[in-house]
Amino acid sequence: TLSPEALDAWAGALRDRFGLAPEDVPIALVLDLARDVANEVARPAAPLSAFVAGLVAGRAGGDPASVRETIEAVVDLAEEWQVSESHA
Repeated sequence: TLSPEALDAWAGALRDRFGLAPEDVPIALVLDLARDVANEVARPAAPLSAFVAGLVAGRAGGDPASVRETIEAVVDLAEEWQVSESHA
């Protein structure tokens, strides 16, 4: 298990490496996205969804507002998701 301190350190290393500001990396929001998708869809869908959210947010400008809006849209979709044979 990764401690909160280690996660913060990893996020800091990512920000430093890629020239990002703290508000560019909303840790809690991303973790909430992963949790919600894992619970509502499936665990393997969580990293895929995080990647797609990043891709979409980047294409929308990549600013913190775009990131938040995109993550909220992914979470909304996950909450609406119904497991059915058409999704299996």
